[in-house]
Amino acid sequence: MAVIPGSIQQSDVSEACDTAHAMTCSDRILSIQSHVAFGYVGGKAAVFPLQCMGYDVDVVNTVNFSNHTGYGYFGGTKTTAEELSKIFDSMDKTGVLTATRLLTGYIPNAAALDVVHHLAQKLKVRNPNLIYLLDTVLGDAGKLYVAADVIPVYRKMLPLATIITPNWFEVETLTDIKLTDLASLRGALVKLHTAYQVPNVVISSIPLSRIAPSVPAHLLPLRPINGVARNGVSPPSALPDEQQYLICIVSSLNHVPSEATSPISTVYARCVPLISGYFSGVGDLFSALLLGHFHPASTGPMHNSACTSPLATATAHALSKTHAILSLTHLAASAESLPATDDELDARESERITRRMKGRELRLVQGQDLFRSKDPVEPMIVWEGFWQE
Repeated sequence: MAVIPGSIQQSDVSEACDTAHAMTCSDRILSIQSHVAFGYVGGKAAVFPLQCMGYDVDVVNTVNFSNHTGYGYFGGTKTTAEELSKIFDSMDKTGVLTATRLLTGYIPNAAALDVVHHLAQKLKVRNPNLIYLLDTVLGDAGKLYVAADVIPVYRKMLPLATIITPNWFEVETLTDIKLTDLASLRGALVKLHTAYQVPNVVISSIPLSRIAPSVPAHLLPLRPINGVARNGVSPPSALPDEQQYLICIVSSLNHVPSEATSPISTVYARCVPLISGYFSGVGDLFSALLLGHFHPASTGPMHNSACTSPLATATAHALSKTHAILSLTHLAASAESLPATDDELDARESERITRRMKGRELRLVQGQDLFRSKDPVEPMIVWEGFWQE
């Protein structure tokens, strides 16, 4: 293929160089998660955004499906433990197992997860500075997506992770602590940080209504009175409808052994409006953006609310961009007049489900400028007093 002189502008080269200098030459990501031919979940929701951000991404698929399972009908195959092992061994022998960042998502059974566990151990031994985001894909809303025998394997993998991104149900499953209030949330974070030695925990989608009474007013979203907020203080009449918001919690382990009275971690939080509807791949996108924006520093988490930790900075970008993609998707779906969820009608007319699922596939291509953007985003806010009883 001929290269036409002058077809690449100097500005394009400069922009590419700026991107390259923003990362080291070894910033390569190995993504191990599900794959679908149609739509955007698993690797299809993660790889493209990371590539837009300038990363080279190596991809290993744990399943190869026609579409995500929410359509009701799907076909394809699951990658066996033996097949995964052969892929990793071949990459190693060829000399292309060189990623310095690891992202793992949906892995359907314990045998396959064991293989990924051994790979993570190998990479960690070779490179103690490996940045590993472990998305513990277990289930949601009280229901497991995977075989129950993966749970103990995930628990063994937790100490290898740099960051984990469980949802509310997955935190409960991993810690055996039912999250009912702030005290139980504290207990779960302590267990993850100490018993499982996870330095960074991000819980991205907690219903605000579950812990709203314990959330400080400055962390709650304001509903302006006559369009005007009053000195940042939210009177009772201005409090938001708790059912309409999610809260994201970030907990970074503090490395200050000399200060016995120091809290175990610095906790940040931020509320985001809930967008109604069934959307798949959101967690996969969020985890990918979080890993892509995470740049560890030599210093630990900051206690000053005006400062932020590397994890909080990365989470702010991931949260803002994921919400923007969801908003774009919701807007496009609304314009299509999709059929409402109706179990009885859906059972008789399966094409209703197909139309609804297709209409709600994430608009990643249409929103790709968001992934390349370096614009400031709304920051996470330190939750002062989180550890105070």
